[in-house]
Amino acid sequence: RNSARAAFEDGDLKLFESGAINHYVAHEYADKGTQLLITGSNKETAVLQLWREVEAHQFDPPCSKIVWEVYYKPIFGMVTDAAAVEENEAKLVKVLDVYETRLSQSKYLACDYFTLADLNHLPNIQCLLATPSKKLIDSRPHVSAWVKDITARPAWTKVVAMQKQ
Repeated sequence: RNSARAAFEDGDLKLFESGAINHYVAHEYADKGTQLLITGSNKETAVLQLWREVEAHQFDPPCSKIVWEVYYKPIFGMVTDAAAVEENEAKLVKVLDVYETRLSQSKYLACDYFTLADLNHLPNIQCLLATPSKKLIDSRPHVSAWVKDITARPAWTKVVAMQKQ
């Protein structure tokens, strides 16, 4: 039995992993609001899943470590580990270079419209933009344009505004 606390409940369904929660909500409420899933061929669906996996396993680990070091540690009065920042920036650069190539061919990661693959990046990107590591995004024109696009979405701007209250 997993000891994690449910972060999302819908009737008897209890979920605690953000990727699973996002996937469930996108399926369950697909007819309400933005279509976050690809409903085309199995190949198109596989491309969406590919970019969700890249976010979870390649982008998130180094980005989360950078955000912890340069965004959250100062809030808690802790000292930033510059070596950890440098190490994880080097890892994130490799991922962002792949994103730059992909986004030169497609408006969004999985296809030409906003999907879960893009949505799942928003929390870490929002924090990263408030740090010196923002340079990693700014130095890549296609990544920078994509970040400007996804962070300007009305629902996301509402989330950011609520966090500031």
